[in-house]
Amino acid sequence: MLRSMYAGISGLKNFQTKLDVIGNNIANVNTYGFKKGRTVFKDLYSQTVAGASGPGGNRGGVNPKQVGLGSQLAAIDTLHTAGSTQFTGNTLDLAIEGDGFFVVQNGAKGENQFTRAGNFYLDQNGSLVDGDGRFVMVADKKADGVTTDTAKGDLKQVDIPLTATSLSIGQNGVISYVEGGVLKEAGVIQIAKFNNPGGLEKTGGNLYVDSPNSGTAVFNEPQVKGNGSIKSGSLEMSNVDLSEEFTEMIVAQRGFQANTRIITTSDEILQELVNLKR
Repeated sequence: MLRSMYAGISGLKNFQTKLDVIGNNIANVNTYGFKKGRTVFKDLYSQTVAGASGPGGNRGGVNPKQVGLGSQLAAIDTLHTAGSTQFTGNTLDLAIEGDGFFVVQNGAKGENQFTRAGNFYLDQNGSLVDGDGRFVMVADKKADGVTTDTAKGDLKQVDIPLTATSLSIGQNGVISYVEGGVLKEAGVIQIAKFNNPGGLEKTGGNLYVDSPNSGTAVFNEPQVKGNGSIKSGSLEMSNVDLSEEFTEMIVAQRGFQANTRIITTSDEILQELVNLKR
């Protein structure tokens, strides 16, 4: 069989994957905190017809002669660029301006999960939760104004008393409320930061979990050690650019068509070879 046919098949598979990623990006164009994916290709190994030779006394060097055998998938990246901020006016809608992720847990001792979607709510017990009931993690402030040692996992859920008359969340993540005419603090929203956020694994529901290549989460309050600040009353939108996605879709479609043409041409050549026997 012709090598060009198998090279075309590898191209078809890769552009199918590219279209899958583009389709998912477009489907999440209005998903809060969504980070788009990007497909990266690389060439497959090459068959060496003749090796290179260095220059000698009577003639110069000769370059290698190699035939490429197609392409393969190099990576599907998650691009953690910031999305635009949409004002909602709801105090419990939070957006992170800068780096970092909100920390949520399923239960008091559940696994830490991370998100950029800050559409939070208060349940009937006054706990701050996300849309699926996961608790938003905070930390206490010490007397010197520094948060507790969250590196040891000293995180907790926040509970707002039902008798509270007002609630506010500052840019530094401090949750304040008024009870009986006295201003009190319920805790400081914690921001998780990773050495390699691109290494996080998506688990669905706007959530990420750490992976062996993302690094361990480092928890700190907002505006500390490079963490972003909290913007109450706003939500971060998806970072998907429709014009860019449609352009990439056209590129993928034309690439797919070109690879099918390679396969068709290779098939016609094989047909000519078969017809030689007639």
